[in-house]
Amino acid sequence: MIDVEVQLASANAGIPDEAQLCAWAKAAVQGRRAQAELVIRVVDEAESAELNGAYRGKHQPTNVLSFPFEVPPGVPCDHLGDLVVCAPVVEREALEQHKTLDAHWAHMLVHGVLHLLGYDHVDDEQATTMETEEIRILQSLGYLDPYAESRREAE
Repeated sequence: MIDVEVQLASANAGIPDEAQLCAWAKAAVQGRRAQAELVIRVVDEAESAELNGAYRGKHQPTNVLSFPFEVPPGVPCDHLGDLVVCAPVVEREALEQHKTLDAHWAHMLVHGVLHLLGYDHVDDEQATTMETEEIRILQSLGYLDPYAESRREAE
């Protein structure tokens, strides 16, 4: 069972509904954990910038922040952690990257949940592994490869 709590702290009109946010998050967990809990908090730029500054030293809003929960040894707990998604940034990026808003939201949720599950992209090998998983999950949801355009531009 995968339990997702959604907190809406943004009045942005382009935010997908709670059921859709949960479906994307659950798709990323599927097959990796039999049981999991996580929180998705959708925020505006001010809260995103504050958290990004406090935890990453970057004083600007960002698309998604992942806060994995570190379970103390010996404590049974299914909580993966929390995601903080900045609605205005996701919307702006979708426009800039010529992606549908729906597809970019799905990508950000999948990307963030994979971080909660321990995936990262700090080096090329890790990035390739994580991107491969993102692409696979998104395609299973009916979305195109979110990295296809950037790979074409790099060639």
